[in-house]
Amino acid sequence: MQADPSSSIDLETISDGHDLGGFMGTGSIEAYQTDLRVVGSRTLAELIHKLDCSGRPLDAVIYDGFLPWVLDVAKQCDKLGVVFFTQTCAVNNIYYHVQRGLLPLPLSDGSVRVLGLPPLKPWEAPSYVYKLGLYPAFYDMVVDWMSANLWPLKTVGPTLPSLYLDKRLPNDTAYGVNLFTPTTTSTVSAWLRHHPPRSVVYVSFGSMADLDPSQFAELAHGLALAGHPFIWIVRSTEQHNLPRDLMDSIPSEEAIILPWCNKLEVLESDAIGCFVTHCGLNSWTDQLTNAKFVEDVWRVGVRARADEAGVVGREEVERSVTEVVGRGERGREMADSARRWMAAAKAAIAEGGSSDRNIDEFVEELMSRASIE
Repeated sequence: MQADPSSSIDLETISDGHDLGGFMGTGSIEAYQTDLRVVGSRTLAELIHKLDCSGRPLDAVIYDGFLPWVLDVAKQCDKLGVVFFTQTCAVNNIYYHVQRGLLPLPLSDGSVRVLGLPPLKPWEAPSYVYKLGLYPAFYDMVVDWMSANLWPLKTVGPTLPSLYLDKRLPNDTAYGVNLFTPTTTSTVSAWLRHHPPRSVVYVSFGSMADLDPSQFAELAHGLALAGHPFIWIVRSTEQHNLPRDLMDSIPSEEAIILPWCNKLEVLESDAIGCFVTHCGLNSWTDQLTNAKFVEDVWRVGVRARADEAGVVGREEVERSVTEVVGRGERGREMADSARRWMAAAKAAIAEGGSSDRNIDEFVEELMSRASIE
């Protein structure tokens, strides 16, 4: 993990009990979750105590909803615990209905109906819900998010650096942390400048998703058939899966393969016309629900359909990319929708916007509690 030394945020770490081998060094997901809870609870309490004694006492512990045990640690340390749900409201809404018994499991073959959401096919629900029993440890954890009284709730976001939104914070230009070392920005920017607006396809499946070699081949051939220049992020550990003969036949000005890059800087470029993504927002379980919203609710993209073997074929890749980047009616509609959602997102985070107000109210509440104590 790479930290930005110029960031205004201090970075501290806790242990999951597997500092050398990490997640892959455990025997099972269940074993890792247990170790993370036990060792993580102890080392987090030690960190809170260290910060309190260093003259920088904490007012609150804000924690990811994937780590519900942090609330217990916060209470033990006499700190306010605040859960930050990093998945979409739609996904969390489904988990809430499951936990409350309002959405019976297993899901029926018909439509899944949840208050506030459009009708969903069963396979458009989060995979923990659709494929019941697939990852029981994770299922218990995410549904447990909703077991306590969570009110009041506030929505904030999008959680992007100020540079890409209202630009009110001049030094807030990046997330500040990278899981991998990104390719130098100037290299990518120089390549993008040689391409006209909305012509480049950006392909990235995040830091965890692993593609089958056959899917690598189909995706590569599909991108070649679509005929648009592309940037493809392929982690170093996976580059051996690329169809080397095909990739070597594509001129460097038409395709660039990188192990990692600054995603925000790439997506900001006017040259980008399509983002091929797994649709995971801080998770691999929410992809199909997010994809439903991308295509049918927000109307900013299309879903590539897999075949019976679970592989998205090259013709389907070509069709999907062409529909998004093409100059047809559907492509224009998606571009217009993206611009409207971008404007709405900037308005929410701008001064006086809904997210801005919610953050101010949250900080005021923290300051009020601190003054009382």
